[in-house]
Amino acid sequence: MWNLQPTLEGRIVRLEPLAPHHRDALREAARPPEIWEHWSDAPGASDAAFDAWLQSCLSTAAAGAGGHFATVLRASGEPVGSTSFCTVREEDRGIEIGWTWLTPSVWGTGVNTEAKFLQLRYAFETLGCIRVDWDTYAQNARSRAALARLGATFEGIWRNYSIRAADGSKVASAFYSVIDDEWPTVRAQLIERIARASGT
Repeated sequence: MWNLQPTLEGRIVRLEPLAPHHRDALREAARPPEIWEHWSDAPGASDAAFDAWLQSCLSTAAAGAGGHFATVLRASGEPVGSTSFCTVREEDRGIEIGWTWLTPSVWGTGVNTEAKFLQLRYAFETLGCIRVDWDTYAQNARSRAALARLGATFEGIWRNYSIRAADGSKVASAFYSVIDDEWPTVRAQLIERIARASGT
């Protein structure tokens, strides 16, 4: 069985397996409502909602059905968000990266770029994946632009793919992926972007 809860070290961030001790700092990071604009629910809306999200992540990880991380700034040790491995298809050597959120103060700073690089590198170079994919709301322009900058390939839109829990509305999903043949090129591009963001 794949180990989906490693600690992944970068220059800007460290991805730590999500644990109860991250709760208080992540709860504060999760308060800005703009984080949750395109989520089906809003874990940051209340203490109860956040604790339900955290418990769901911990339970999923304990069952081996996914891997959830606290995204921690290396310079300060401050948790600023979370990201996950989900929709695990070990037999077919595929995995989804999802449930990613960051507090707005680190948007555009290279944190998301390096977190995704660390996950992609682990997926392709340690787990031996042949495909990594993402599912984001079709109207989530910020997320879709970030995926395009990562070098992910847009594969299309699945109409009425899900129901938004907050209001019962029908939602279309945009799908993106990186496959193993593309990884060397994507890897080089991401390393260059991270070097610029970290000033090295």
